[in-house]
Amino acid sequence: MNNPAFRIVGCLIFTVYATLLRAADPEDAVLSAQKAAGDWIKVRTETARLENDWRNEHALLESTVKALKERATTLEEKRDNFKARTATDRSETEEIRRKQKKEADELQAVEAQLKVLSGKLVQIREGLPPRLSAALELPYRSLASSEASSGERMQHAMSILNRCAQFNRLIEAGEEVLTVDGSAKSLEVIYWGLSHGYALDRTAKKAWLGSPVAGHWQWEALPDAADEVARLIAVYHDKADPQFVVVPAKLASASPSAH
Repeated sequence: MNNPAFRIVGCLIFTVYATLLRAADPEDAVLSAQKAAGDWIKVRTETARLENDWRNEHALLESTVKALKERATTLEEKRDNFKARTATDRSETEEIRRKQKKEADELQAVEAQLKVLSGKLVQIREGLPPRLSAALELPYRSLASSEASSGERMQHAMSILNRCAQFNRLIEAGEEVLTVDGSAKSLEVIYWGLSHGYALDRTAKKAWLGSPVAGHWQWEALPDAADEVARLIAVYHDKADPQFVVVPAKLASASPSAH
């Protein structure tokens, strides 16, 4: 018989019988048997309750574990599908990041080169002819501005270089206010590119040779050369017939020679 009630009754009878056999006094034996039977019934009742609770909780736990496994499987499938769908997007994002880093590195290199170029342009300004230096005032000021972007500063640097190259290919003549012999005067000037130029004070019959010396443009007096410089300027303005005019010149570190 598998009925728990019959098993309990059988065990109880066996316990009582064993107690009666050990007891000397029948009355004591009965009381002991009753107490043992009561204790045993309590133990079995508690055991049955615990077994029943365990069966109920075990079933609930199994159901919960099964539900969690199904949920985890569903989430894994969603994760795999999401990875598959976004694989191309991630690849494109990585490519964009690589391009951005490459462009940032190139921009940094350009910034460094532009800084060096700007420094050199500032250094050579002191050796430019005064007329050209004054004409480049705005590009130079813009080049030094801290608010200018890299592109804008590059544009200003190229503007300065182009103007210098253009000036170096031409002969320029006109009037300028120059500081010579310690005072500012309005003089006639004529420039041979960036290499040198001449200034003339017709009234005082004085002439000067201008050239870059040690990185600075300087005017040097040319005694007894006023007539030649005046004739040179007249030929330039078509006020005299074309002719060879001999005037002093200083090229680099060479000694003064005929030009």
